[in-house]
Amino acid sequence: MDFRAALLDQTRDFGELIRSADPSTPVPTCPDWTLQQLFRHVGRGTRWAAQIVTDRRSDPLDPRDVREGKPPDDPDAAIDWLNKGAQLVIDGVDRVGQTRVWTFVGPRPAGWWIRRRLHEVTVHKADAALAVGGAFDLSPELAADAISEWIELMAAQGTPHPPLDVGQSMHLHATDDGLGPTGEWTIVHDEDGVWWSHEHGKSGVALRGSATDLLLAITRRRTVAELGVEMFGDDAVWGRWLERTAF
Repeated sequence: MDFRAALLDQTRDFGELIRSADPSTPVPTCPDWTLQQLFRHVGRGTRWAAQIVTDRRSDPLDPRDVREGKPPDDPDAAIDWLNKGAQLVIDGVDRVGQTRVWTFVGPRPAGWWIRRRLHEVTVHKADAALAVGGAFDLSPELAADAISEWIELMAAQGTPHPPLDVGQSMHLHATDDGLGPTGEWTIVHDEDGVWWSHEHGKSGVALRGSATDLLLAITRRRTVAELGVEMFGDDAVWGRWLERTAF
């Protein structure tokens, strides 16, 4: 997948969903936020990542210190500000190459941030679509990679309350044609900790649906019941996963 092109495309799509909407529209999947706040969060977050990369930071950046972190008041200029931020991430990675920089999960090559911002924008595009009643369309490949990236983040979190208890496991199966092994995910918590693979296997709970629906479910944007995702096994395991994977 061309993560660079996808980041630019998804950022543009997000902006277009919001462009003509009332900025005060509430965002039901982000409680207490309006579309204006969601827009600012995405745009500033992308520039925050770009600055981490460009400055080759080894520690986190205070969001208040993001350069040009506030969108212009003019709607068209604000959309340009949003899209330029995505390009700044790509340009920053081109400048610093494989330099390792700060991330949520420890030092990583700077390019890590392109994929992270891509999927951050993708999920917030779902928030915007749900707020304005618009369509949320993703290719199965993009949705599947977003699921993989989300699981990677959740498995890497060194929290006192891991997303699965020891001895528990979870399996996701995307029903889209053409994904092959990349359309399955098995997450396990055993003596080695929390880890995951694309292998097929029996788990404590299993979910089956399209990659886009599984993404919306695992990121807590909609429930499995609302989406019509099939669930088999111990639904309490799924419930605990959702409770422990707020991000």
